[in-house]
Amino acid sequence: MREYLLTLCVTAAVTYLLTGPVRKFAIAAGAMPEIRARDVHREPTPRLGGIAMFGGLCAGLLAASQLTNVGDVFRLSDEPRALLAGAGLIWLLGVLDDKWGVDALIKLGGQMIAAGVMVWQGLTILWLPVPGVGNVALTPLQGTLLTVAVVVVTINAVNFVDGLDGLASGMVGIAAAAFFMYAYRIWYGYGIEAAAPATLFAAVLMGMCLGFLPHNMHPARIFMGDSGSMLIGLVLAAGAVSITGQVDPDVITDTTGSVKTTVQTMVPVYMPVLLPLTIIAVPIADLVLAVVRRTWRGQSPFAADRGHLHHRLLEIGHSHSRAVLIMYFWSALIAFGAVAFSVRSSSLVIVLAIVLLSAVGLVILLLPRFTPRVPHWAQRLVPPRYRSRRGPAQRPGGEAGGADEGAARTGPEAGRRPAGATALGEYDRLVGDGRPTADNRS
Repeated sequence: MREYLLTLCVTAAVTYLLTGPVRKFAIAAGAMPEIRARDVHREPTPRLGGIAMFGGLCAGLLAASQLTNVGDVFRLSDEPRALLAGAGLIWLLGVLDDKWGVDALIKLGGQMIAAGVMVWQGLTILWLPVPGVGNVALTPLQGTLLTVAVVVVTINAVNFVDGLDGLASGMVGIAAAAFFMYAYRIWYGYGIEAAAPATLFAAVLMGMCLGFLPHNMHPARIFMGDSGSMLIGLVLAAGAVSITGQVDPDVITDTTGSVKTTVQTMVPVYMPVLLPLTIIAVPIADLVLAVVRRTWRGQSPFAADRGHLHHRLLEIGHSHSRAVLIMYFWSALIAFGAVAFSVRSSSLVIVLAIVLLSAVGLVILLLPRFTPRVPHWAQRLVPPRYRSRRGPAQRPGGEAGGADEGAARTGPEAGRRPAGATALGEYDRLVGDGRPTADNRS
């Protein structure tokens, strides 16, 4: 465990220290795109944060290769080299896209090539533990196609969710922490060395996200861009593919003594591969909803819009920071709930805890809908956020007065957003005034 913590710290430190110089480089290189209609930030912000994250990845793998126990992963497996090769290709593609822009189909092709390179070097799915069936071996063609599909879907899921400051890096960091706990348990709990590469990948991924997050929290000083979002998506997918393709469930059966128990233990393995609803549930849900929404409208699935989950949280009245924290909460609940379920699947306490936390999450999610409506005569007795938009000159009968009210507002309340207004509503108002505003991501 100490060697993994050291690898995590080295990765985080290098990523953190590189992000400042990378920000200056991005500004000098002109990697600061104009604010678009679907964006939610207010000022042009440099991209190319993926350069620092890739530097952290390389530093973490280099440090791990020199350690006594973790270093055995590099001597006994080609998976770290496969990851580095695929990560290098996807990172280069992302840098080009951040600076000059790359067509969606070309990006998709590049993602498939990066996944194919990892498969060619041995990072592939060899079998699947299927409930009720057991261990199902895959042909080389089936394993290749499934691996490429998992990598491409995960990359785009992370890329789609990268829409608010600190959102993607935080959510992927949470997913990596949950996956690290599971992979570490498989390795040391059951003595399966084939799970070591996935454990290493999760530790490095946590370091990349933790090192970049301080620079990316709201208000962000730099965005990771596609060079970062596609990179961390690929590393996350590589961990799932590694532990699924190399860990033989029959070895766990020898320890547990039951095929049923083995399948329950492997839940976080086959779920991220067959139906990624645990480790990256929220990004996958956002991806599926985006594809369905755009296809229904007759648009390309890759056409950017303002209908992502984080946009909807802003629309219903959540602030930028609260929307990010809500997404963190649901990601952590699903990811760590899956890991807890794999440890004690028959525990009623775990089920009740997940149900209770889900209820709390729903209340927080709908909190703006519960804002009380205060009568006009009590407006001055409550905090400003509970006051209605209508001023004294505006009556239910329909007399106009909004403009006069806005003009008459002075003092501490001048410029204060009225109750019920949202970040997106504020953005629309500013655009209507002809002033520039608002995120660089889809």
